Amino acid sequence: MASVRSAPPYSNDRISYLGAKIPPEVEAMAKHVKDLDKDVFRKILKAVVGALEGKDCRESVKIIQQNTPLSEEQLSFIISGVYTLLRVALRLPMSTLKQEVFKEDLKELRIPDEFIVDFANIVYGNRRPILEDAALKQGIRLPTVEDLRWRVDVAISTSSLSRALQPSILMQMKLSNGDSHRFEVPVAKFQELRYNVALILKEMNDLEKRSILKIQD
Repeated sequence: MASVRSAPPYSNDRISYLGAKIPPEVEAMAKHVKDLDKDVFRKILKAVVGALEGKDCRESVKIIQQNTPLSEEQLSFIISGVYTLLRVALRLPMSTLKQEVFKEDLKELRIPDEFIVDFANIVYGNRRPILEDAALKQGIRLPTVEDLRWRVDVAISTSSLSRALQPSILMQMKLSNGDSHRFEVPVAKFQELRYNVALILKEMNDLEKRSILKIQD
């Protein structure tokens, strides 16, 4: 089977798995952990992982704050950044976000190597299925579209002369929760929707071509 060769880790066209713009809380966290004691970092990491699993970790955070020289603001920056860094990584399949790419992205943030190893152990370790399952349970689940029907309609008699004999699209949508919605879409708005959907699909296709999402057999 032919394989797709990945680009070098520091290829200029590669974007961090965190996005083109690094979240400010992650940047702040990276600055605060440079001189952080390893044991303190691991206690914070344990508390964040607990939160990702859906546990109440307020008491753990309180104990950490009482037993470290970190200010409340510094601790908040670190916890928020660690949470975002892990949450984004866990949303991506391991086949998409390779471990070596993940580590290179954290090195770019100048996070200490020993902390990068700890992060990688969480994202690619044995607890990942538990974290993924917890994320699914905690996530907001919106109803999905089960059926969509449409037809073109032309208003012959209307109180508005501007709408007379103008075609429109009548749509009826049935959702997975049993709700049904019927609405009218002007042709111009439908064309705008079609254009935006095509644009999003193109951007998704362009993103898949970037090295971070290339698959290597």
